[in-house]
Amino acid sequence: MKYNNIINPFIISKDIPEAFFCDREEETNFLIKQIDNGRNTVIVSPRRMGKTGLIHHLFRQETIQERYTTFFVDIYPASSLQEMCYILGRSVFERLKAKKTQHWETFFQYMKSLRAGVRFDAVTGEPKLEVGIGAIEQPATTLEEIFDYLESSSIPCIVALDEFQQIAEFPEQRIEALLRSMIQNCRQTTFLFSGSKQHTINQIFLSKSRPFYQNAQLMDLKPLKPDVYTAFATRLFAQYDKQIESSVIAQVYTDYHATTWYMQMLMNELFALTGPGDTCTLEHLNQAQKNIIQVQEGSYMMQLNILSSKQKRLLQAIGKEGSVKAVTSQAFVKKHALDSASTVQSALRVLLEKDIVTADNGQYRVSDFFFGHWLQENY
Repeated sequence: MKYNNIINPFIISKDIPEAFFCDREEETNFLIKQIDNGRNTVIVSPRRMGKTGLIHHLFRQETIQERYTTFFVDIYPASSLQEMCYILGRSVFERLKAKKTQHWETFFQYMKSLRAGVRFDAVTGEPKLEVGIGAIEQPATTLEEIFDYLESSSIPCIVALDEFQQIAEFPEQRIEALLRSMIQNCRQTTFLFSGSKQHTINQIFLSKSRPFYQNAQLMDLKPLKPDVYTAFATRLFAQYDKQIESSVIAQVYTDYHATTWYMQMLMNELFALTGPGDTCTLEHLNQAQKNIIQVQEGSYMMQLNILSSKQKRLLQAIGKEGSVKAVTSQAFVKKHALDSASTVQSALRVLLEKDIVTADNGQYRVSDFFFGHWLQENY
């Protein structure tokens, strides 16, 4: 079967059409079961493993669309409860507007604490929310009103809070206790939490001293199985009269630690480099990696420029090694002419906080694989 309206089937956006979505049947069925039984769930995995894509895939399932109203809320940009309320409120309003109903009018009846208005687009006639972050003067009250609105719905709701670990960075006191109390009072609204900082997520949901302890069941999102992704990639190439050697897929799977987004990005470029009737080989892979890194080179240089000299040197050393276990060891420090172990530790802390470096199975590596390759080639 051919898809003439899709130029490249290896889609790298967060919301992937069903025909080009790879597997996750077991995970999807598990989440549907959790939701149907009123259980909140936490999806945790390293960044770019496919959590967001899985949630969008779940929300497209017929059994979900027929019986629930779904809301996807990315709170990664939020740095306070006020900003989270703003993002959540806008997400709910936009979702209601998209459903082509007048439910957004009822939404404002609940938002008594929110100084907001609606104007209608002169061309389309669609309502647009006019509210700024500053309009949220009482975030806790506004958040409670949003949850009350969801609970008033005649159709059960599902709210997905993406990058939920951000709440640990909020300056407000007892933020977890506040959220847990409101969420616990919801009877017909089920919550999906997702997070990419496993240590932080585990502290929030698995620590007995934290309010969210045992409030949701954790689902560790594993990488796609190699045979599953191989069959998927081979099939998509074949649908467009192209072929790809299995060794190429295996190399991508290994080099990028089976991380979904990176595999998709490589496959997207490999597909673009392979003509109809041709076969994608390892030579194509080398060119694809160069092409992707070349486009991002300016961004990588900017990231280096915002770091201190000590942070930059440590990052370059980690990038050159690929992965390092004992970053503060005398051997590593001496090999790369770094300063003292304590200085390296301070620099490492900043790189981890900025998510430029990540700890992966006890090994430190550059979070962005392509950035890591660029550092290896240039330093």
